[in-house]
Amino acid sequence: MAQLSARQAALAALRAWRAETRFADAIISKLFAETKLNTSDRAFALELFYGVLRNLSVLDFWIDCVRPATVDVNLRDLSRIGLYQLFFLKTPEHAAVYETVELAGKRERAVINGMLRVAARRKDELSSRAQAQPLFVKASHPQFAVVRWKQKFGARATEALCEWNNKPPRIYARINQLKIDRQSFLHLYPNSTALPQNSNFVQFSSFPTNALKRGHCYVQDPSTAIACQLLDPQPGEKILDACAAPGGKTAYVAELMKNCGEIAACDREAGRLRIQEENIARLGVRIVKTFLCDWERDSIPAVASAGPFDRIVIDAPCSNTGVMRRRVDVRWRLKPTDFACMQKRQLEIVRKVLPLVKPNGVLVYSTCSLEPEENEEVVRRVVAELPVLRLKEEKCSLPFRDGFDGAFAAKIILGT
Repeated sequence: MAQLSARQAALAALRAWRAETRFADAIISKLFAETKLNTSDRAFALELFYGVLRNLSVLDFWIDCVRPATVDVNLRDLSRIGLYQLFFLKTPEHAAVYETVELAGKRERAVINGMLRVAARRKDELSSRAQAQPLFVKASHPQFAVVRWKQKFGARATEALCEWNNKPPRIYARINQLKIDRQSFLHLYPNSTALPQNSNFVQFSSFPTNALKRGHCYVQDPSTAIACQLLDPQPGEKILDACAAPGGKTAYVAELMKNCGEIAACDREAGRLRIQEENIARLGVRIVKTFLCDWERDSIPAVASAGPFDRIVIDAPCSNTGVMRRRVDVRWRLKPTDFACMQKRQLEIVRKVLPLVKPNGVLVYSTCSLEPEENEEVVRRVVAELPVLRLKEEKCSLPFRDGFDGAFAAKIILGT
């Protein structure tokens, strides 16, 4: 197992992220599994890695200001780490410069030392120049995303959305009332705070390791409840969670059903299903059967034998634009063509799932996207294709309006 400092770990993670297609959370998790880092060093490595990714555009703007000459990718990663410490963490100049220079190879040390010292001397000027840049630069978001959000939400809301995405996410959890009631939970875990408009959810001041181990809660954003509440599952019913892992919505559905009935939970990856099985077991859920199922590839999904179902929820794969605060590098993996591609996948899944709904049954379609191509347009196309379908209700969560992650859900009835 390798021995790295926090800064070395952050640099290694940045270089891996740049060279690979994996998302940031997978990269840093793998790196932590392979290195010796104590708790505080892990926290600092995470802060550097995620902080740089959240602020790539403005960091690169500052790099171009202090060194007009071409900066190769390795030197750029070093510069980003140094500048993030100087401008965002307010690390003392001597520490930020010295520790970053120590990360560099011999040939890079003089250059990185000079760049950071120039940036430190011109800190106020560079900060002012950054604030004068367009929103996509100073808030470090793809220009095409900022343009489309302004068209949909307006300039002020888009600025608030970008600001939201650049803040570390809060820790929310759903109280698992299959094991503990709300009042007992709040008494047992004094570092939790009740959410007035979301009675089943709390906010934690620190990660609730003990509460999780005991199955008293499940970490998830309150926006995830929208789909389950629209589904409105009843005790004794047969439910399909078509894209279930890692199981947060599945477990909430089981709670709403009072652990009475049947839930078929599907995912296309065996590893994710194993995680789901561990989660639902810890939460005391007894009515779930899992199925390995790829709706886009399986001609006859294995779960079809368990149907038809009274209600189905499809938490469809999507662009994740509503959860950029949590998935910090989604913005840099996203392309303008992705929304149409995701819509094609989403429609394919919905069409494959629909035959499993009972007559007069309910289908809830949900995403954590803010984009109409993946939300309203999917629903309109599905309802238009089958006259027997009726759109009952749509709900959404907007970060700049509601203070939680972005989410969308639509309730569709099969029949009159």
